[in-house]
Amino acid sequence: MDPVSMQANTPERLQFPALPPEAPLDMPVQDLHARPDMEGRGRTPATSPHSIILRRAAVVGSALLMTAYGAWRTHKVMDAAGFSALGVIMLLLFIALFMWIALAFTSAVAGFCSLVLRGGLGLGIRRKGDLPHLARRTALLLPTYNEPPHRVMAGLRAIYTSLEETGQIGSFDLFILSDTTNPDIWVQEEAAFLTLREQTGGHERIFYRRRHKNTERKAGNVGEWVRRFGGAYDHMVTLDADSVMSGATLVRMADAMERNPGVGLIQTLPVIVGGGTLFARLQQFAGRVYGPIIAFGIAWWHGSEGNYWGHNAIIRTRAFAGQAGLPHVPGRPPFGGHILSHDFVEAALMRRGGWAIHMIPALDGSYEESPPTLTDVAIRDRRWCQGNLQHVKVLPTRGLHWVSRLHMIIGIGAYVTSPLWLVFLLTGILISLQAHFQRPEYFGDTKLLYPNWPHVDPVQAKYVFIGTMAVLLAPKLLAYIALLCDGEARRGSGGAVRAALSILLETLVGGLIAPIAMLIQTSGVMSILSGHDSGWNAQRRDDGKVPLGEIARNYWRFTVFGLLLGAGAWVVSPSLFFWMTPVLLGLVFSIPLVAFTSSRAVGQEFRRAGLLLVPEETSPPTVLNMLEHGLETSTVSEEPCDALHALRADAALSRAHIAMLPHERKPGDPINAEQLVGLVKLSEASTLSAAERSLTVREKAAVLASRAGVETILRLPD
Repeated sequence: MDPVSMQANTPERLQFPALPPEAPLDMPVQDLHARPDMEGRGRTPATSPHSIILRRAAVVGSALLMTAYGAWRTHKVMDAAGFSALGVIMLLLFIALFMWIALAFTSAVAGFCSLVLRGGLGLGIRRKGDLPHLARRTALLLPTYNEPPHRVMAGLRAIYTSLEETGQIGSFDLFILSDTTNPDIWVQEEAAFLTLREQTGGHERIFYRRRHKNTERKAGNVGEWVRRFGGAYDHMVTLDADSVMSGATLVRMADAMERNPGVGLIQTLPVIVGGGTLFARLQQFAGRVYGPIIAFGIAWWHGSEGNYWGHNAIIRTRAFAGQAGLPHVPGRPPFGGHILSHDFVEAALMRRGGWAIHMIPALDGSYEESPPTLTDVAIRDRRWCQGNLQHVKVLPTRGLHWVSRLHMIIGIGAYVTSPLWLVFLLTGILISLQAHFQRPEYFGDTKLLYPNWPHVDPVQAKYVFIGTMAVLLAPKLLAYIALLCDGEARRGSGGAVRAALSILLETLVGGLIAPIAMLIQTSGVMSILSGHDSGWNAQRRDDGKVPLGEIARNYWRFTVFGLLLGAGAWVVSPSLFFWMTPVLLGLVFSIPLVAFTSSRAVGQEFRRAGLLLVPEETSPPTVLNMLEHGLETSTVSEEPCDALHALRADAALSRAHIAMLPHERKPGDPINAEQLVGLVKLSEASTLSAAERSLTVREKAAVLASRAGVETILRLPD
């Protein structure tokens, strides 16, 4: 097959380049030890609420007062004559852990009030009414890394069609930013990209770029786009591979950025949808019912010092380029190197530079999906855990707002609290063991008129336990009350009775899963502290079909730990054993519990029973119907075929592939050893089958990135 004749017969669809003309934008790497360049902006953004100091005093101050009261009551539980070393440790752990749940409680109370009083918008955004007219350009960026192309393109097609319905598609361009390393998925992405252009007619608005060296992962992917194309766009919307956003929502967000020039970022509240397994449906229901009061709460007291979750947000391109160039932190991985959890840091740096960061939880039309199983969450959390712990080195950054530092501390605490809970639990067992075997000293070395009777006050202990559980569970009750006040959401969740049963079910199953998650996160923290890097794995988004044998191999340690813990508690005291029953049940039955929650069949049974329902599935928004239709009618295979055969079978695809390759290496450029070896192997191969057998995956990807390599593949006989 002659490449020259192939180019001569190029069909019309390939006359449109895969990328627009470059519009470079400088994105300097930030110095975390120097003062930021404010460019004339003030320390307090114009969009900061006037009552923000009082709001923060109410939320944070109330949490501190609750913690102080809880610490005092815990002190009353302990021996009145003084604490043992274990008692002091337990009190300190209680203070740290109770402060965590107290802040969540006070923030949820604020969120409940804001939600019921119809807050959560701001920046002049309206949920209803005519759409504003846009004057500036916005780019939608979808970074992808070895993701299923059929799902990625179905989501983009739904977004594109929804934008067309607003009549303002002319203000938006879509970019697929691929960091895919699997050569078969890479070629399938290109085929799906060309198909998406044909289906939508978006030849001049939908673009595709694959990086052939994916340095700094997602942050590097987006940063490379900013440096090459950011100058042509006033705003950019970051998406995940499973993100879907309605056109109306995107238009309203872009309009808010145009009318508020001091705002650097607006974060939406993505609603979890598409859950099939029981685990995904539990996550979906919890996010839909509890998520709003959490999001409304933090939006209320964070104000213009909000946070960024890495997707489903709109960013002012100039603000991002000027302030969010991430440096490498000193040291070796897992703590050193490029910053993994980049979103928190990017938001903090933009706020440091004087830009406002807002969360708008009342703006609907923003959706994402959940991992299907606990195992998939654990894999993702391992990477997030490393990234959040890495923020320890970012906390001292000069000029950060204290709320931005608090975001990072909370992110670190999300993982550090798991080992703290475990130590707290084990300390309680040791205290019981000490009381059981240690002979008390009634008089000690001092002459006393009355003996010192060591005791733990059971009445006070009961009050502390009840109070802690009330603080822990109260946000769920507030969320249910807020749901009852919203007729549409209440009906969409199956009605008041089914919603209540769903909350009880989620609380029960979540309580059983909690000790397993605690040990998983503890293991992750210890692994990271011991110097193990998390790597970069693609997120699994299928139905979560996991063989029972694999589950048993992954979770038998939790079962053994639960049995040993239960045996130890029984030896110390039967009452201690029964008190620990909720923790022990989750651990001992971890294998059947994970298998049960990983089942799609079980998840669908609960859906048919009207439990764990969310409004987005009982009455799906238009954009989600578009997504479902796109998945059902997709011509892109769910499983990638071999890239070499795909290019040989489709002449138009091979021409497009060659056209999208980077410039050939010039003398003096770095040598790609894998490409060099791969080209030699191709030159020595007598057939395509022989070439396939000889090439490694990395060599295969490298030769597919070379025009000479592709042309050789096309000439080889079968």
